[in-house]
Amino acid sequence: MMKFLVASDIHGSLSAARKVTCAFEREEADYLVFLGDAMYHGPRNPLPDAYEPAGVAELLNSLADRVIAVRGNCDSEVDQMLLDFPMMVDYQSIPLAKGKLFATHGHIYDPTPSLTEMPQGVVAGDIFAFGHVHLPILEVNEAGIVVLNPGSAALPKEGHPPTYAVIDEGKVEIKTFDGAVYRDVWKR
Repeated sequence: MMKFLVASDIHGSLSAARKVTCAFEREEADYLVFLGDAMYHGPRNPLPDAYEPAGVAELLNSLADRVIAVRGNCDSEVDQMLLDFPMMVDYQSIPLAKGKLFATHGHIYDPTPSLTEMPQGVVAGDIFAFGHVHLPILEVNEAGIVVLNPGSAALPKEGHPPTYAVIDEGKVEIKTFDGAVYRDVWKR
């Protein structure tokens, strides 16, 4: 079984990118699933801590062969030019031992507010992972789909700490960057 670290919304923060890569190594994950918004902070966000988009690209490129990424609303073709892994798709469907992980940023495919409207093909037992809203979300919806938002690594909202998620052996957890479990749920 593969172990996935899921992260989102670094927004050009080199300190957040370092936290993600350190967590990736500490968790001994097989793949980093990155849900978008890698390098640009966006016009509605404040400038994040240690804003250094080129440094973020360099750090993420050090894991290029183990990154599965999707495009966020703040990602562009210019960003892709700096990255050694593809990140311009709107979603990735990743097979798991049971079901699949549907990874997207959340600006096109968005399960909120009802958490019941899913893209075609996402069914009970699957994990729907999205970023974009900068809030850690982990629940099983009425259709039996695990809805996961790892939160933001750089710009969390509503008083939440910076967080990431781990998918391992069917267990899904959201953690703070010190490794403490913030929220968890067993996949059905």
